Amino acid sequence: MFEASNIHYEMADKTRAINCGGIGAIHLMARKLGLIEAIDQDLELLKVHLPYHESDHVLNIAYNVLVGGVRLEDIESLRNNECYLDALGAKRIPDPTTAGDFTRRFAPEDIENLMEVFNRTRKKVWDQQPKGFLKEAVIDIDGTIAPTLGKCKGGMDISYKGIWGYMPLLISLSNTKEPLYLVNRPGNVASHQGAAPWVDRALELVKPHAGSICLRGDTDFSLTAHFDDWEQKCDFVFGMDANATMTGHAQALPEAHWHRMARVDRNPPKGPEREKPEQVKERIIKEREFMNQRLQSEDVAEFDYRPGKCKKDYRVVVVRKNISVEKGEAHLFDEIRYFFYITTRRDMSAIELVQFAHERCDQENLIAQLKGGINALRMPVNDLNSNWAYMVMASLAWSLKAWFGQLMPNKKRGAEIQRMEYRRFLNAIILLPTQIIRQGRKVIFRILGYNDWLPDLFSTWQRFRKLKPL
Repeated sequence: MFEASNIHYEMADKTRAINCGGIGAIHLMARKLGLIEAIDQDLELLKVHLPYHESDHVLNIAYNVLVGGVRLEDIESLRNNECYLDALGAKRIPDPTTAGDFTRRFAPEDIENLMEVFNRTRKKVWDQQPKGFLKEAVIDIDGTIAPTLGKCKGGMDISYKGIWGYMPLLISLSNTKEPLYLVNRPGNVASHQGAAPWVDRALELVKPHAGSICLRGDTDFSLTAHFDDWEQKCDFVFGMDANATMTGHAQALPEAHWHRMARVDRNPPKGPEREKPEQVKERIIKEREFMNQRLQSEDVAEFDYRPGKCKKDYRVVVVRKNISVEKGEAHLFDEIRYFFYITTRRDMSAIELVQFAHERCDQENLIAQLKGGINALRMPVNDLNSNWAYMVMASLAWSLKAWFGQLMPNKKRGAEIQRMEYRRFLNAIILLPTQIIRQGRKVIFRILGYNDWLPDLFSTWQRFRKLKPL
């Protein structure tokens, strides 16, 4: 089908165009939400504003990521693109070296202040949502390893996996896939270290907009010293380590308390069931007689338990997994493993609660997007605080995507925007070939191509135009 062979190149007449036409709608949204003014008002890092303000630097890094840039050096192509500058009404933008220098001006309190600026803007977006938007807000907590190949980066350390780098803490809102707080830490810290104060800040942020709040995290975040305090503010579901005490409680339960757990597919396939393909991995494991662990059954039970640092009992749901250990076709022995979840919630059955706890794994998709989608965790500068500042500014690109989806008139399509991977959003909304025409006091973005998302882009842009500055 690809038959072109006699291909020639030539320069076109002077037509002013860019490949990222969606940036105009995003910039209009940022201006209408008051984000630019809030950054300039609350972030004081520059003694003299000649020619740049703090918002210029922040948006320069965020927009570089937003249009598909991977590293700071990609700013160079943007600052030399006259059409890009015209589209945003800029005479010039900071070069990569200046952008890197800006990240080194941040102290920890400045980074916290910047996150609060973003969160105040986030609350303005939430105020625009329909009633009952956050009937139950679910806040996920996790840490991740951000590796680096650098040898001179301040604050880096070696993690428990033997990887050099940093250990960022992410606290996100599961309902909208938004990062509420992103905190950089040395690579050798425990995942939960210093997390409690940030959890409290996230609770205060979400509380005015939510009917109820539920914290969710893995075993590292079962901070029993804070359970009684959190129980007064919200519900929580955390994993618990299968230590000797917890395992003893599970083994002491009568067999009548255990119930077989059948997993429910929340998105069953539509139409006739297709023939299942061969499990190639399973065949190779048997042929080569590798050691194999096969799940035979799962049972669930529950009991009340009071951790040593708590003054009241909490509900514990335990899953008992019967695992068959095999080698080739031969069955060697059966192994029993226990998994524990501690919670304040008693409105769910034990099986529903286990499934709810497993949905926390969706936060791993957000972490993957922050790492590989917008490359916010690349650690491109030279120390802990400057890399922290960079990841917060770069993560603004993801928040802008989430806000764009929340403000779309078509709520179904907006929810799809919030769920989609960044690369797909980039191709659907941002990377649109666009002619830039300056006419009087107007900047006209004339789209030169078409895709299925253009009607949604136009309707959302019209909403931004009518939106009063917030």
